[in-house]
Amino acid sequence: MKVTIVDYSSGNISSVINSFKEVAQNKATIEVTSDLNKIKSSDKIVLPGQGSFKSCVDALNKISGLNDTLNEFVIVNKKPLLGICVGLQMFADVGYEETETKGLGWISGKVSKIDNQNGKYKLPHIGWNQINIVKESKIFKDIKNNSHMYFVHSYEFIPGDKNVISATTDYSSNIVCSVEKENIFGTQFHPEKSDKLGLKILENFIKI
Repeated sequence: MKVTIVDYSSGNISSVINSFKEVAQNKATIEVTSDLNKIKSSDKIVLPGQGSFKSCVDALNKISGLNDTLNEFVIVNKKPLLGICVGLQMFADVGYEETETKGLGWISGKVSKIDNQNGKYKLPHIGWNQINIVKESKIFKDIKNNSHMYFVHSYEFIPGDKNVISATTDYSSNIVCSVEKENIFGTQFHPEKSDKLGLKILENFIKI
């Protein structure tokens, strides 16, 4: 089993790498690369993302052929992919951070700024928050409802189809914090920074 973390210069992903290596042990080989052939031959892919929607999309687009390779992996071959933070947001059709930017279009929807109710809620939303699991998801196996996860974000993913939502968190409003659509999984929170429960989510993804 080979799990590849896509390295497309989207900020510091060392904690993602370390957390996956910790849970993988003898269950999987963890590779960090932007090499298209290595990505194609993987069993599973992790798409991290830090920074703005636009900066992450631009960084993906800078690597020739990466978008096509990811599309083939996810949409054609239906292999499992986990998007983390902006990695999840890029599933959308469009994002409105900095400027209107086209997303990957894997899960129809948009990424908009969290409504902070005229300053009542601080942005970015940083820290631990409870998640409300709204549908059974493979990555939430043995994770209890209302568990706390670690967040850092100012923008939220609003999917067109509410059936893809697997968990929400309450911050200013009900914010989508996890999605599952067939072989596509995503978390707005950072499992790699969410202590033992976060590691359990990464382990669940490896075991899918």
